[in-house]
Formats: sequence, structure tokens, C-alpha cells
Amino acid sequence: MTDAAPVRATAVAGPEFFDRARRRLSLDVPPALRDLTAQAVRGDLDLDPETWKKAGVTASRPAAVLVPVVDRPTPTVILTQRTADLSSHAGQIAFPGGKIDRADETPVEAALREAEEEIGLAPALVEPLGYLDLYLTFSGFRILPTVGLVKPDYALALNRSEVAEAFEVPLDFLMTAENHRRKSRDWNGIVRHYYEIPYLDRNIWGVTAGILRNLYERIYRE
Repeated sequence: MTDAAPVRATAVAGPEFFDRARRRLSLDVPPALRDLTAQAVRGDLDLDPETWKKAGVTASRPAAVLVPVVDRPTPTVILTQRTADLSSHAGQIAFPGGKIDRADETPVEAALREAEEEIGLAPALVEPLGYLDLYLTFSGFRILPTVGLVKPDYALALNRSEVAEAFEVPLDFLMTAENHRRKSRDWNGIVRHYYEIPYLDRNIWGVTAGILRNLYERIYRE
């Protein structure tokens, strides 16, 4: 990836994006969500077994996030900024989501529940379109992202103990590969590779940027 200035894409038309998502994604739950021996394809360390082994990390906790795409003439994605006093990932930009509870019948249900709890997004306003690839994280989670079509007349009520702000980013900006910067940093002697997507005065990076990159690959890469 390049570190050049961000490039804005040609506008992504809503019908085209949502049609592609319906064709290319499904709501079949991958076995690897709970089966640690099943193959997964995405993660913080690109699923390099040797690097995971060196790090002493096992991603074993099923989780779900919602990738909320607002159905506007030029679609947008709702993102959140976590509060600064959280014990983990404080202040970072994220999707609404969290661990899958026993009461959740499906990962979709978990993602919708978490979105309602965190930002007050009513499940009735979201049409689930399908899952992205399972994403394993350095913090031990096995995240299954749900892409959802959000009606544009939504209203939010933020849980201020978790979410400082919710905002929209143009989908065409996020789906421009030139805006996906590949970075690396040292973590306890291990080189970690990750994506970042700077947008205005915000920096979308880590798991959130990795999931957005996967969305680009699943929807637009031929």
C-alpha cells in the first residue's frame, strides 16, 4: 500500500453497492467462528501461524460487529469513537459490536443487539446483507462482521459510557484502495502489520481498517 495523500473514489452508487453485497455475501455462519481448528482467512497478523505462536496469542472468543452502510444516493458508513476512559481500545474508531452472548441466536442478532445498546440504532432499520470474512484479533476475539443496509431516516442515542461520538464516512472514500495504508509497528519484539485509513482529522486503523479492507476485497475486487 502507499503512503500517498488519500484519493477520493468515483462516487459509489447505492444500488450498485447493495446489489453486489447481496450477490457476493451470505448469512451462512462460518464453522471457524467457534471451531478453533477450522480455517479462518483474516486477522491482525494475517494469520501467520509462526507469528501467532511467537506472540502466544489464541483468538478464542466469538464476537460480532455491524458494518452499517446507510442507504443514501452516495452511501456512507456509520463509525463510532470509543470513550477515552475505557479499559481497552480507548478513544479508537470502531464498529458497534461486542461478544456474542449465549442468548444470541445468530451473529446477526448479536451485532444488531450491540448496535442498539451502543448507539441506539433500531434493529428494524437494518437489513442484514451478509457476513464478511471471520477476523481474528490480537486481543483474542474471533469477529464476524455483518454488513447491514441502514435506512437513512435513522436516529441514534449514544451510550455515553462507551461511545463518545458516532459519525458517517463516505463509502466511496473507504472503498478506494489508495486510501488503505499498510503500516507496521513493534509489539514486544514482534512486528505487527495493520491497515490505517486517515479521514479528515480522524485515523481509522487496526481491526476497523482491516474489516473495511475486507469489505473492499469482497465487494469490489474482481
